Amino acid sequence: MDRTRLTYVTTVAVGVGTAVFFIWWWWNRKQKPQPPSKWRKVGELSDLIVYPVKSLGAIRMTEMECTALGLKSGWLRDRTLLVIDLEGRFLTARQLPKMINVSPSISGSVLTFRAPGMMSMSVDLAQIRGKSFRVAVWGQAVPARDCGEEVARWLSRFILQEDTGLRLVYYPLDRSVKSVRQRNHKIFPLEEEGDLGAYPDETSFSLINETSIADLNSRLDEPVTPQQFRMNFVVKGATAYEEDKWDWMKIGNVIMRNVRPCTRCIMTTIDPETGTKHSNAEPLKTLKNYRQVTDPQIRPAVGDSPVMGIHLALRGPCGMVRLGDPIYVGIPEEEAPPLVSPS
Repeated sequence: MDRTRLTYVTTVAVGVGTAVFFIWWWWNRKQKPQPPSKWRKVGELSDLIVYPVKSLGAIRMTEMECTALGLKSGWLRDRTLLVIDLEGRFLTARQLPKMINVSPSISGSVLTFRAPGMMSMSVDLAQIRGKSFRVAVWGQAVPARDCGEEVARWLSRFILQEDTGLRLVYYPLDRSVKSVRQRNHKIFPLEEEGDLGAYPDETSFSLINETSIADLNSRLDEPVTPQQFRMNFVVKGATAYEEDKWDWMKIGNVIMRNVRPCTRCIMTTIDPETGTKHSNAEPLKTLKNYRQVTDPQIRPAVGDSPVMGIHLALRGPCGMVRLGDPIYVGIPEEEAPPLVSPS
């Protein structure tokens, strides 16, 4: 084959290959939902909260990075530590309300715990070694690495008043490996693999609306705070319960999507300051009176659990969020039927 003909054939092959690539790129882009081009402001970020250990106390921050695994600031990450029993099953304040009385703080890679009547206890997350193993979280096997004897004994003594019984484990990966349950995926199709974080019950991010809490408080004898719901983001300035219908969202410049409502359980009845359960199961009892899911497609998955707040998933690059950041929703929004019956 002469050089001219070879050049021609090569050029055609490259051209065809390029065309095929762009057709493939266009088709994939068309199939994958894209963020909207227009947005409207609905409020501002009024609180930013991270829970380094599932069911233990909170750390309030002024800024954090949103990553695929959840909120992050150096070694501080959301719900990447977990308390387990000696059989490898995860434990929460649902069974052991006293867990909420453990207050965490972090300096560099050193996480420190404090609790009433106890000397403080520190664990250096950078020094956690040993072989990874699996723990059971809502029926799924999730990677973990043990944090050592000292912190295990400290937690056991405070929470159980025993020398043994509890272990603290750390999530050793930078990505989520939990699978979306098939039943959930059929009902909440926007939830994807990779959205489920390390040890949270659902997705890597959650949001609650101050005005929705205010409406709830108007129905209660004893008011509650957003902290009682253990969410990452608190928004102010939005109208009550409008978050139910949000779809695409931005916090500052970080793009997220509302992938499912947040169902509420007995955890909401535990006072975040005292670690005690409300004697009349409030606010859960009141929420069940007016925040039940009525959508017949969703009701089988949530039962009689009321909803309050939303679960979010990262749908753009990682980025920083800060207190005071504007919160936007995409426009135009499709009108959706209400998830709950009117009050």
